[in-house]
Amino acid sequence: MRNSYQIAVFPGDGIGPEITAPTVEILQSLADTAPDYALNFAEAPAGAGHYRDTGTALPASSLALARASDAILLSAMGLPDVRYPDGTEITPQIDLRMELSLFAGVRPVTLRPGQPGPLTLPPGKTIDFVLIRESTEGLFFTKGRGEVTDTEARETLRITRDTSEKLFRFAFDLAARRKASGRGKGRVTCVDKANVFRAFAFFRKIFDEEAARHPDMTADHAYVDAMALWMVQRPWDFDVLVTENMFGDILSDLGAGLMGGLGMAPSADIGLEHAVFQPCHGTAPDIAGQGLANPFAMLLSAAMMLDWLGDKHDNDGLRRDGNRLRQAVEQVIAEGAALTRDLRGTAGTRAAADAVARALSLP
Repeated sequence: MRNSYQIAVFPGDGIGPEITAPTVEILQSLADTAPDYALNFAEAPAGAGHYRDTGTALPASSLALARASDAILLSAMGLPDVRYPDGTEITPQIDLRMELSLFAGVRPVTLRPGQPGPLTLPPGKTIDFVLIRESTEGLFFTKGRGEVTDTEARETLRITRDTSEKLFRFAFDLAARRKASGRGKGRVTCVDKANVFRAFAFFRKIFDEEAARHPDMTADHAYVDAMALWMVQRPWDFDVLVTENMFGDILSDLGAGLMGGLGMAPSADIGLEHAVFQPCHGTAPDIAGQGLANPFAMLLSAAMMLDWLGDKHDNDGLRRDGNRLRQAVEQVIAEGAALTRDLRGTAGTRAAADAVARALSLP
């Protein structure tokens, strides 16, 4: 039986549409040749450009489409010269996290063979861990609602038991799947600042309660400042890291640096019912329209989307093609002939994406 899944596509701003188009083409080609699933794509306008033109960053129709879809593929959003009246950036991607309760921000950190990175790894060591960032509360809780006067400004950090319990269950489940697949050690590390803030001591307490339910797993803790150091000194030691929203925002960019840049950094924001898949990088308006953008993070995010859909719907075909797409990107990187300039190559967006399509043996 060939089940069909609807994908809401947010092309975004800047280089967003340039990396979205070839990604959707590859996904469509995979689905067209798959015997056990089909994909239907529907475009959803949103972003800084849409706000500039219409006064609305995330139209109600686009939010409704996202709610009704099986998955959401979202490209880079935001423009530095388009902001709300209070000076903050246009970030519909964060609005979607809040509206759809996407509490688990999944940021894989993997250094693939042939992929340039800033570290010289010891023999036999590899980088392959996942940072899970809580994505709906923490220091982002009062986004757009902070208190500002002439003499001071305040934002509120909020940690709730309900969200934290869901987050930690997700983290331990992911670690178990990674261990079963041979990719992980079965280790979950809670990253916090429990030595200073009561909110983080509460966060850690809930983590320890969930850890007690998984005696077959290793659970430990790290302060966020120490983790920033260890991610540089010994990133091969880690498996699954779980942390608060702002800490995760910062550490995920450090993780992207370990991979050679944001152009290699995919991500997902996952809730109980919905999920958004997007590259970690920005809109790079300085190169928009020139065909120079790196499509690999977008393609790897699409692979994560296929994996998630496959797991949610128990569809082996989706899981198979998610793995195929990920391996094709890794093959192109390892061969080194179609790397974009951020990876010290000369290929443009289309040439890099076409190389991935060839690695997949797509028409």
